[in-house]
Amino acid sequence: MRIGLISDTHSYLDPKVYEYFSEVDEIWHAGDIGDPAVIASLEAFKPVRAVWGNIDEPSLRNKYPEKLIFKLNGLKVYMIHIGGTPPRFAKGVKADLKLEKPGLFICGHSHILKVMPDKALGLLYMNPGAAGRQGFHKIRTLLRFKINAGQVEKLEAIELGKRGQ
Repeated sequence: MRIGLISDTHSYLDPKVYEYFSEVDEIWHAGDIGDPAVIASLEAFKPVRAVWGNIDEPSLRNKYPEKLIFKLNGLKVYMIHIGGTPPRFAKGVKADLKLEKPGLFICGHSHILKVMPDKALGLLYMNPGAAGRQGFHKIRTLLRFKINAGQVEKLEAIELGKRGQ
């Protein structure tokens, strides 16, 4: 299963996303979608799983959950917009992770691309950074990877260009 991971679009969807995600099976959006047209465009392109972020309007909050927990190809995934970073997780997240025991924890919000293992909780942490033009990040980023037999494989960090471009 090939996954395209995006976050913090803040109402801007770079046309290059369609090229980079052309061969993925699903797109996951880790919140701060912004304009509902962004997610509608992604849904017209590929199957989408998404959570709402702190800037998202009520229509998006009604359509998508705050957190999404699911299993795919033997891997339990936990996705939320505001999650923090190991070992300093956002309030309530660490307790939830201990309870749910996912193998992959995904969040957005920080606008900083980061992937790292959390050995204490036995999971892989992923934040795809920000794909939109708003925020303090310098480079707009995405992640692309495969899930095979409960493992993340062939992880790629993708740079879309400078924030203002």
